[in-house]
Amino acid sequence: MTGATGYVGGRLVPELLEAGHRVRCLARSPDKLRDQPWAPRVEVVRGDVTDPDSVADALRGMDVAYYLVHALGSGADFEETDRRAAHLFADAAAEAGVRRIVYLGGLTPPGVPVQDLSPHLRSRAEVGEIFLASPVPATVLRAAVVIGSGSASFEMLRYLTERLPVMVTPSWVATRIQPIAIRDVLRYLVAGAGMPQEFNRAFGIGSPDVMTYRDMMERYAKVAGLRHRLILPVPMLSPGLSSHWIGLVTPEPPSVARPLAESLRYEVVCGERDIVQYVPDEPGAPLGFDEALELALRRVREAQVATRWSNASVPGAPSDPLPSDPDWAGGSLYTDVRERDVEAPAAALWRVVEGIGGEHGWYSFPLAWATHGWLDRLAGGVGLRRGRRDARRLRVGDSLDFWRVEELVPGRLLRLRAEMRLPGLAWLEMGIEEDRHRRSRYRQRAVFHPRGLLGHAYWGSVSPFHAVVFGGMARDVAKAAEADSDGSPQASVPEA
Repeated sequence: MTGATGYVGGRLVPELLEAGHRVRCLARSPDKLRDQPWAPRVEVVRGDVTDPDSVADALRGMDVAYYLVHALGSGADFEETDRRAAHLFADAAAEAGVRRIVYLGGLTPPGVPVQDLSPHLRSRAEVGEIFLASPVPATVLRAAVVIGSGSASFEMLRYLTERLPVMVTPSWVATRIQPIAIRDVLRYLVAGAGMPQEFNRAFGIGSPDVMTYRDMMERYAKVAGLRHRLILPVPMLSPGLSSHWIGLVTPEPPSVARPLAESLRYEVVCGERDIVQYVPDEPGAPLGFDEALELALRRVREAQVATRWSNASVPGAPSDPLPSDPDWAGGSLYTDVRERDVEAPAAALWRVVEGIGGEHGWYSFPLAWATHGWLDRLAGGVGLRRGRRDARRLRVGDSLDFWRVEELVPGRLLRLRAEMRLPGLAWLEMGIEEDRHRRSRYRQRAVFHPRGLLGHAYWGSVSPFHAVVFGGMARDVAKAAEADSDGSPQASVPEA
């Protein structure tokens, strides 16, 4: 497996393990794989696809080789880098006796000569042809936009749609595209290893839906619960100007945004579905565009904020974000995380956490919390007037000032969901761990999912105060627990 630290590769490894395969990964930086939950189950070789010795070492004794790397964003000569690496990999695979290469490339428009394609699509197509022409039989899969949180194409769609209620767009928004869910991409990739022995060909893979990029943005807005987007195509926006426009709106680096923008002017639709002869459709597969979006947005739409922070190491759906995804991926969630070691047993810390709100207050900057409550009432919300049902105990479903208890694991976790009027969804999570010396670790996480441009502006306006509000809250919760553990009166702490 090459590309295990990338978007598709990081999701494919556990699927291959689940299918019963033994996996070896070639990685330039093995440390990036160290914290993956599947890391203990794979062999990792340090190396690079442009280094003949490391590629030869990695392929030795392997039956199938997955090639999931692309030099996009690595410089102006990325096409030559891709070409050289593909030839090297194909030759090394033949020398090592590998029986199959599996490669994921991109769909290309019918009738357009390869030399006339964008550099991104041209390089993808050329690498596929290199593998098909090699002595090792190849399964080449070609896909357009992959729908899943973390995919570069999907993240561009996400940012453009969420941040711009009115868009002046390039003419490529009218280009037809056949997207595909990451879940289906992985299903085809896993099956690609088991093709008949001498089988050597390429397949187009996609969802049942063929649509324009404009359709995709409008349907994203609907699925994400945003208002209808006004999209105004402007023919004179060149690919270069388009990439600058994307760079202004999204955090994707120009080295990624420009080739993606250049490629969007081509119609990329599957000309055949021969793959089903070898990988029959399962019930409900392939997923439609809306279903793929639902999965990609599920963490937010179903309030799937992690029940406890240890869940970060538990693999979820292939469409979920991974820690190895780029920093600009998964842009739907803003977080503020505070952690403190507490010189008190977990039981004392839990008493403070479960008693929060109501008469005890929120342990930091009372004026800020009160002001937020007043503003919420002026906007027609509940404000802070609800208090709490019981001064000491909480249960799931309880109202707590302008929050509601969404999850409660006694002694371990309290998660609150905001019911104030906000341009988005918000949660506040407080968790506790205890070591063998009966010292506690307190972790506090505020999560905000913005709705539209106003939501992003809201987070930007309040984030400068988080050090005082959330930082002070974590500090004073810890102090209250330590005071409670010492037998000191807890009531003297919350007034800070």
